[in-house]
Amino acid sequence: MKYFEAIGKYFLMILEVFRRPTKWSIMKTLILKEIDDLIYGSLGIVIFISFFVGGVVAIQTALNTDSPLLPKYLVGFATRQSVILEFAPTFISIIMAGKIGSYITSSIGTMRVTEQIDALEVMGINALNYLVFPKIVALLLYPFVISISMYLGILGGWTASVLGGFNTSTQFIEGLQIDFKPYHVFYAFSKTFIFAFILATIPSYHGFYMQGGALEVGKASTTSFVWTSVVIIIINYILTQMLLG
Repeated sequence: MKYFEAIGKYFLMILEVFRRPTKWSIMKTLILKEIDDLIYGSLGIVIFISFFVGGVVAIQTALNTDSPLLPKYLVGFATRQSVILEFAPTFISIIMAGKIGSYITSSIGTMRVTEQIDALEVMGINALNYLVFPKIVALLLYPFVISISMYLGILGGWTASVLGGFNTSTQFIEGLQIDFKPYHVFYAFSKTFIFAFILATIPSYHGFYMQGGALEVGKASTTSFVWTSVVIIIINYILTQMLLG
């Protein structure tokens, strides 16, 4: 029963986020700060993971399709499909649930513990709009992060494939081009926008409504990561059935 209560509270929170907006002069500064913290601050880990996981996908594909009956371009084809359809939008989002989600929950949770949220409400400020709305707007740029992940994942696959002697550059690029469907990119970015909203709101919910002291901030961050990851995986399954089924 408590799960249904939490779901209802979450949707009521989202409605409240868009009510009684904060002045634009203040909101603009908050949004720019969130872009720096959530988007720019995440690029390093995304670049590192994407490049090397793309390389691993290419190597695994090459080693498991080592047959004269299979075309050499299959490595590039499999790398492209894996990176664009699932790795970049879904796997990176789960990693971001740990990085971005924990940061959001802990920062808002700390404000709750130190009574800064109570102070905002006493001053007549809509605390949810002030704290959560800038995060939602900042994460509208999240597809930009995923596009970088896609590019570097494929680049990592090309590097590992060519330098490892599994493919020539021409064979790998042929695999990238063969049977390419632009709709797959649309599908990936459609998921990404929804995942961005989840990354902004579920961690905010756990931070805003947490109770207790400093110890509970850590527990709330862990719970936030778990539930954000679970929701991303469930939504990924539903969207895959709807958009590719």
